[in-house]
Amino acid sequence: MTLLATTSIAAVSLYAMLSTVYKSAQVFHARRTTISTTPANDKATPVPSVDVIVPCFNEDPIVLSECLASLAEQDYAGKLRIYVVDDGSKNRDAVVAQRAVYSDDERFNFTILPKNVGKRKAQIAAITQSSGDLILNVDSDTTIAPDVVSKLAHKMRDPAVGAAMGQMKASNQADTWLTRLIDMEYWIACNEERAAQARFGAVMCCCGPCAMYRRSAMLSLLDQYETQLYRGKPSDFGEDRHLTILMLSAGFRTEYVPSAIAATVVPNTMGVYLRQQLRWARSTFRDTLLALPLLPGLDRYLTLDAIGQNVGLLLLALSVLTGIGQFALTATVPWWTILVIGSMTLVRCSVAAYRARELRFLGFALHTLLNIFLLIPLKAYALCTLSNSDWLSRGSVAVSPNVGQQSAAKMPGRATSEIAYGGE
Repeated sequence: MTLLATTSIAAVSLYAMLSTVYKSAQVFHARRTTISTTPANDKATPVPSVDVIVPCFNEDPIVLSECLASLAEQDYAGKLRIYVVDDGSKNRDAVVAQRAVYSDDERFNFTILPKNVGKRKAQIAAITQSSGDLILNVDSDTTIAPDVVSKLAHKMRDPAVGAAMGQMKASNQADTWLTRLIDMEYWIACNEERAAQARFGAVMCCCGPCAMYRRSAMLSLLDQYETQLYRGKPSDFGEDRHLTILMLSAGFRTEYVPSAIAATVVPNTMGVYLRQQLRWARSTFRDTLLALPLLPGLDRYLTLDAIGQNVGLLLLALSVLTGIGQFALTATVPWWTILVIGSMTLVRCSVAAYRARELRFLGFALHTLLNIFLLIPLKAYALCTLSNSDWLSRGSVAVSPNVGQQSAAKMPGRATSEIAYGGE
């Protein structure tokens, strides 16, 4: 047996053992979090006021209209204010048109910034104008169910909770095979990864499309949030993960509410998807370093989670590379590596299909090929280019006249927030 074959077998065997322990623990803890509960009516507790912040940049007019309509239809007993901030868009007429639509609705406030300053500063521009007890960040390409504000605000009644996120779905799931795959990726990321982390009050990334924060906590962290640097350079993307880590660092709990449903537009072409994944990978690596000192103070599962996501990825990459090397140099097929990865994929997809009660999750096996041949090399490149803060085509105008409620196309210029699936 060659050195390459031995290394491949050893790496994939270690990967299988680590993945089995990690994923088993993840599913066990996630099962206890995703049980839906109906908020109790506690009339003795004052209903907190909520400010919804919607930064938009070159957003498709129809998508923005659907987003704002979903906010206007919120069934919430408390005071609700909605702040829409145009971040120097080239198609700002779309925002002006929406301002006219909601001119008679006193809940809506529109701000048009003279130039593009970035999502964080756009959010802060609205936060400094608002005064609600809670702040709900909603992406301009996201629609939320009518009860989302109520359910997230109910979770925030615990003063120990600094942030809470809802469950993400793809609003344009039916568009292409890629959007269907991403929708399944979102379900697993929310209902396994985030749900398990929430069991211990430590969701590591409250996803930007729909995340609520306690104002008092956010104000205390605002300077750190706005001025994040990496190697002396401003770090502008990955704002949702960074803000979540700051909340945990300040001693707050971060939670997941599976019954608070938000639907966001996802990439429907491979090029846009890969650029998104590159941006997410860089922010994940940066903020993982920031989160490491927190792990000793959290439950041991969170340490296992960090090891499973990062060491597991490394072992998978090593087993694939050595397997490819074995085939290229010796013309022998690395059957053990293929068998183990295939078996792990089959089990993983079967568990997801059973938990979601949907057979379509068996098709998530395609994600393994996507992960091995595209995402792992992309993450390696991201690790080598961590200092690069380019938004990768963020500047184009999103104009898509054929966008509908269920088939809106993710445009290259639109900022998307992180909700990546951690691995096979």
